[in-house]
Amino acid sequence: MERVPSLNLTRRSVLTGTGALVMAFTLRPAQAQTIMAPGDETQNFQAQPQPAPDLPGSLKTNPNLESWLRIEPTGRATIFTGKAELGQGIKTALLQIAAEELKIPFESLSLIGPDTSLSPNEGYTAGSHSVQDSGTAIRHAAAQAREILLGDAARRLSLPVEQLRAGDGAITGPGGQRLSYGELVSEHLIEGRAQPNSKLTAPADFIEMGKPRHRIDIPAKVTGGEAYIQDMRPDGMLHGRIVRPPSPGARLQSVDMRVAEAMPGVVKVTRDGNFLGVIAEKEWQAIKAMRALSATVRWQEQASLPDVAKLPEVLMAMPAEDGVVVDQRVPVSVAETVEATFTRPYQIHGSIGPSCGLAKLEGGVTTVWTHTQGVYPDQKAIAEMLAVPTEQVRCIHVEGSGCYGHNAADDAAADAALLAQAVPGRPVKVQWMREQEHAWEPFSPGMVTKVRAGVDAGGNIVDWNYELWSNSHNSRPGSAGALLPAQHIGKAFPADVAKLQITPEGNGDRNSNPLYAFPSRHVIWHFLAQAPIRVSALRGLGAYFNVFSIENFMDDLAAKAGVDPVEYRLRHLQDPRARDVVTRAAERFGWKAGQKAEQNHGFGFAFARYKNLAAYCAVAMEVKVEPETGRVRLIRASSAVDAGEVVNPDGVINQVQGGIIQAASWTLYEAVTFDQTRITSVDWSTYPILRFDALPQSVDVDIIPRQGTPFLGAGECGQGPGGAAVANAITNAVGRRIYDLPLTRERVRAAANSFG
Repeated sequence: MERVPSLNLTRRSVLTGTGALVMAFTLRPAQAQTIMAPGDETQNFQAQPQPAPDLPGSLKTNPNLESWLRIEPTGRATIFTGKAELGQGIKTALLQIAAEELKIPFESLSLIGPDTSLSPNEGYTAGSHSVQDSGTAIRHAAAQAREILLGDAARRLSLPVEQLRAGDGAITGPGGQRLSYGELVSEHLIEGRAQPNSKLTAPADFIEMGKPRHRIDIPAKVTGGEAYIQDMRPDGMLHGRIVRPPSPGARLQSVDMRVAEAMPGVVKVTRDGNFLGVIAEKEWQAIKAMRALSATVRWQEQASLPDVAKLPEVLMAMPAEDGVVVDQRVPVSVAETVEATFTRPYQIHGSIGPSCGLAKLEGGVTTVWTHTQGVYPDQKAIAEMLAVPTEQVRCIHVEGSGCYGHNAADDAAADAALLAQAVPGRPVKVQWMREQEHAWEPFSPGMVTKVRAGVDAGGNIVDWNYELWSNSHNSRPGSAGALLPAQHIGKAFPADVAKLQITPEGNGDRNSNPLYAFPSRHVIWHFLAQAPIRVSALRGLGAYFNVFSIENFMDDLAAKAGVDPVEYRLRHLQDPRARDVVTRAAERFGWKAGQKAEQNHGFGFAFARYKNLAAYCAVAMEVKVEPETGRVRLIRASSAVDAGEVVNPDGVINQVQGGIIQAASWTLYEAVTFDQTRITSVDWSTYPILRFDALPQSVDVDIIPRQGTPFLGAGECGQGPGGAAVANAITNAVGRRIYDLPLTRERVRAAANSFG
C-alpha cells in the first residue's frame, strides 16, 4: 500500500541534484511567488501587494518558470500544478499540454499536484479553471523552456537556432546532430520570469494536443488499486473517528470517556469543547469506540432550523442585501408581461466515498493528506486552528472518492490534524461515516428565482427582469472559521461572515444574466448573509439553478409565442459560437420544428455559456413519463460543446456527460430534508440520487473544434443545460410546468394527471 512520503521532501530536496534544468521552485519563500491579480480573491490569503504582470493563465500569480517544470539529466521531466485532479481528468490534459510544447514523449513526463511544499499556489481548483489557468501557464512555460533549450543547443553546436528542431525530448540539427534534453541540462540551472508571449506550437503542428488519450487516473479506480486517499495505509497508521453533535448548534453537556478508553485497541480518546474523537489501532475498533462514546454523551439541542415545507417563503423573508448583477434598463414597448417563480431546496454533494483525511505530526510539522480543492487555503486554516505558524503545516492533495465542490474534505483534514496532535510520530486517518457526511458537509444553498419578461407583439423578449434569493455559495477555507472541527473545539472559531460580491465569475448569481440579446434587462441578487444551515460550493455554484430557471422560462415564452424552442433561442442569440452549439445539438438530436414525441414521451432543449465566460453547451433530451407513477425515464441526450482549444477530447466528453447525468439527478431526486432540530436525510434512502439503472441509453457529446483559440473551462458547462433540458422534456411530455425542484414522482404524477 501507499507509504506516507518522508517529511524531508522539500523544495530544496527537489531542486538539488547534479545537472537538472529545474523549473519547479526557486528557493525564495513560497509567499513571495504569489502575486495578486486585480480582482482575484481566490489567493488573497497569501497575496503580495505587487502589480500583476501581463502574463497568461496562472503565470499571473506564479510568474517564475521554475514553478512549473523540471527536466532531469535522464531526459525525464516533471510538471508541477496547483490544480487538483478531482476526477475531471486534468492530470492527463496538463501532461498532454506539456508534452506538446516541450516536444517530449508523454510517457517521459510526471506530474506533481497541489502540495504546499512543492507546487505553485493556484488557489482553489474550482470554476472549471484548471486547463484554462494552469494549462495555459504550463503551456507557455513549457514553450519558453523549449526555446531556452533550442538556444542552448544552438550555442553548443554553433548553428543558427532556425536550423534546429525540438522533438522527442531532444534537439536535432540539419546534419544529424542530436543533443538530448538531459545532455543540455547537465551544465546549469535555469530560472527566471516567464515572458508574456511564448512561441506556441501552431495547431496544425500538434502531435499530442487535440488527440484522445486514455486518462492516467482511471486504471487504479476501475481495478481496485490505490486511487484515493481512502486507500492510503502508511506504516504505523492509526484510525480516528469523530463523535459529531446530533444537530447544528448542539452543545455537549457531559460525556463518560472511560468506557471507550478501556476498549481493545483504543489508543486515545480526546475531548476539546464539543469536539470528541477516538484513535484506535484498527478501523473497526475505532468505529466501535466511537459508538460506545456516543452512547455516553448528553447534548443540549435547540430548534434552530426552518420549516422545510416553507423554505421558499423563509428565504424570501430573510434580511437581504441587494446586489445588482446587471442594470441595462431602457424604455421599450411591451405588449404583454409574463412571470414565473422557481424554487430549489438545499442539496448535497453526494460523494460516493465519505470524506477522509490523514495527518501526521513529526518534527514539529503537521503534514496533512487531503482531498481538499485548495491546499494553500487549507494550510492556512489548519495552522490557525492549531495555533501554529503556517510553515508548520504542510498540505498534500490526494484525490478523494467524489468531490463536486466544497464537501467535507477540508473538515476531515482538520479532524485528522487535531487527532494527530495527540499521537506524535504516527499517522492518523479519519474516515467520515455516511450519516456524518450527509448531515454535516456544507450544503448547496436553497434558492428562489423570479422571472418577469416583457414581450412584443411577436412574442420576442424586449424586457427581462430576474431576481434571485440565495445565501453565498462559497465558504471555502481561508480561515479556521470555515472548518467544522474548529467551530467545535473549546477555543471555537466563529464561522466566517459571508459577504456580497458581484464579480464576472459569479457566485449565487453565476449565470443569472442570460447570454441572450434582450434590449432591456435588470438582474438582482437578494443576498442572504445569514444561513440557517451551513452552506458552500456545489459544482457550478448558482449556475445550475439560474440556467434551469432561465431555460425553463424560455421554453414557456416560446410556447406562448407559438415558436419552436430551438428557433426561439436562436432568435435571441447574437453570439455566433452560441448559435453554433444550439444548432449543432439540435442537429445531432434530430430536432425538427413542430415535432411531436410519441405518447408519454417528451423532448426538451436548453443552452447556456457557463459563467458567460467559459464553455458553451446546448443539450437536447428525450424522456418518457409514466403518468400512473410519475416515474421519469431518461431515454437519450445529445449535446454540443464549444470549449475553445481542446486538449483531450475524451476528457471534455467525460465532463459534459457527467455534468448532464449529475444535473438530471439534482433535477429529479435530490433534496435535503430536516425537522426543526436535525437533518433527516442522512443516507441514500432519505437522500436518493440517480442510480445506474436510471441512466439514459445514450449521452452524445459533439465537440465543435476551435483550434487556435483560448482554452475554455468545460468541467461545469453541462449542468445547467442538462437539468433544464430534463425539465423541459418532462413539461413537453405531461403538458404542464413544475416550478419546484426536485421533480419527484409525486409532483410529476400530479402534473401528468392535472387535466382530468
